[in-house]
Amino acid sequence: MTTTHTNSSSVSQDTVCSGRLFLLELSSNSIYSMNPDGSDRKTIVTDCHLPDGIAVDAHAGHIYWTNMGHALSANDGSIERADLDGNNRVVIVPQGLTHTPKQIQLDRDGGKLYWCDREGMRVMRVNCDGSDIETLVETGRGDNDRHDQNRWCVGVAVDRVHQKLYWTQKGPDNGDQGRILRANLEIPSGEDAATRSDIDVLFDHLPEPIDLEFDEENRVLYWTDRGDPPRGNTVNRAPVDEAATPEIVITHLLEGIGITLDVAGSRMFVTDLGGSVYSAQLDGSNLRNFLYAQGNLTGVAYAEV
Repeated sequence: MTTTHTNSSSVSQDTVCSGRLFLLELSSNSIYSMNPDGSDRKTIVTDCHLPDGIAVDAHAGHIYWTNMGHALSANDGSIERADLDGNNRVVIVPQGLTHTPKQIQLDRDGGKLYWCDREGMRVMRVNCDGSDIETLVETGRGDNDRHDQNRWCVGVAVDRVHQKLYWTQKGPDNGDQGRILRANLEIPSGEDAATRSDIDVLFDHLPEPIDLEFDEENRVLYWTDRGDPPRGNTVNRAPVDEAATPEIVITHLLEGIGITLDVAGSRMFVTDLGGSVYSAQLDGSNLRNFLYAQGNLTGVAYAEV
């Protein structure tokens, strides 16, 4: 079911910027669309099943999102697509093919969707029409492995130019065992998702890394971390072509989850489970918490539409 209404509570009075934000909210199982300052908020999709990740194809006029499922212990996750206004909703990946899908990324030129499957312990992709589902990385299999949170894949990003895949393995809650890893988009010949030999660990001993975003123009990786302060509840960034210590650019989140970049506008947007939406410059300056108490927010996507 899809409904549309406007909610202007807790909105800043700043001038409306260009583009559009799309937010996921767990407790109402809804998707919201709004201006980048929080104004003109509309509910465009309802009756999701624990939505977590969202991607926008502005050219085709579509949104894609992941549903973690009715219960996190069940293998009943799915991926759906709808128009930008929430109409023409269709299931792309049905229940039973992905356990707990999390962040999702669109490679429009390649016609692919990439996502992490947390309890499924996989990084996966599929054609945008739902055909040719693939597992690219498999960190474990079965119930015994599933209890090991070091195997849980959560955030994903794609370097389309250099054909690289990035993902987070979050580790135990606040465990300082989180990692960010990288591999080629294609599995090496003669290997498979569980045995591929081209995986590099970029960063380890992180508090609890969650979602990723890749700035292709400047070749910088950004991520949220929902672990304990001082390194957790943060937004971090690091260049990917040289050895570097991650830079913390935003602090004091309330379990930071979603992140999206507007590189052309030199800004980012971040959500947390505490229900806040933040905007900042890419270096973390000019931080604004322009929406708060909005429920349990997960994924966020920005698009010029």
